[in-house]
Amino acid sequence: MKRVLVTGGAGFIGSHVVAALLTRGDEVAVVDNFDQFYPERLKRKALSKDARLFEKDIRDQDAMYAAFKAARPEIVIHLAALAGVRPSLERPAAYMDVNVRGTACVLEAARVAGTQRLILGSSSSVYGAHAEPPFKETARVDAPESPYAASKVAGEVLARTFHNLYRLEIAALRFFTVYGARQRPDLAIHKFSRKMLAKQPIPFFGDGSSRRDYTYIDDIVQGVLAACDLPELTWDIINLGGAHTTSLKELVQLLEQTLNTKAILDRQPAQPGDVPLTSADVTHAKEVLGYAPRTPIKEGLKKFAEWIRGEGRDWV
Repeated sequence: MKRVLVTGGAGFIGSHVVAALLTRGDEVAVVDNFDQFYPERLKRKALSKDARLFEKDIRDQDAMYAAFKAARPEIVIHLAALAGVRPSLERPAAYMDVNVRGTACVLEAARVAGTQRLILGSSSSVYGAHAEPPFKETARVDAPESPYAASKVAGEVLARTFHNLYRLEIAALRFFTVYGARQRPDLAIHKFSRKMLAKQPIPFFGDGSSRRDYTYIDDIVQGVLAACDLPELTWDIINLGGAHTTSLKELVQLLEQTLNTKAILDRQPAQPGDVPLTSADVTHAKEVLGYAPRTPIKEGLKKFAEWIRGEGRDWV
């Protein structure tokens, strides 16, 4: 049994990670401030009642000291963040404040508490628009396309600094377009599915050729838990992706087949900040974590469709 503290533990990825940790018998604490990026009641509904909750903001250093002192975590899984490329264009300072300053507060609290290991939730967005596919962890990440991406690059650099100074064990996990039950309502698969089932138009940006490496939530959880369990860790950056790309046009076609309904396209120009491609090279993840994505996009969409027609009907 491990003592684990999960920041952002009421969010989409966080709630799944918390559930998996509890299922295997770990002692879990959660830090979450229930940010209004999407409705608080959805996060409270997702949060496991068996986890100890600290309803605090990660930017409050004293609150982080107190939470870490009370929880005494051996491992921190830091997932709390302002998410989303497009919203970050409207609120760049807020994204830096939460994702960089907040990460600094979490790292400092971990240092003071004597926490041994921190798993940092990063993003495929750090690769920008010019990385050679499939993206390797060794690629340069000094040309981000959005404030969100820049904040994730900065978070990684800050975490590396704490490793260098204090020997904190850190794995920065770069997540590639995660989807599944309880996915954020603003993300494409969730938004498209709900609108398609309601016979409403879906926003279709660009010509449909942009491609994403969609990764099912169960595969992401597998990678996060494996990073927690690594017998040896100093500093590492690890891609967690589906290792297969799907174009926007193909995604819509797959949703039409899965949901048995026709999409009505609201064609719009390509959006600033969006990159044309994300593509994960998961060779390193396999070598280090034994990671292997097991859910192809068709199977994952089928599972998502079952959720949105069931429990997910109330997820609005």
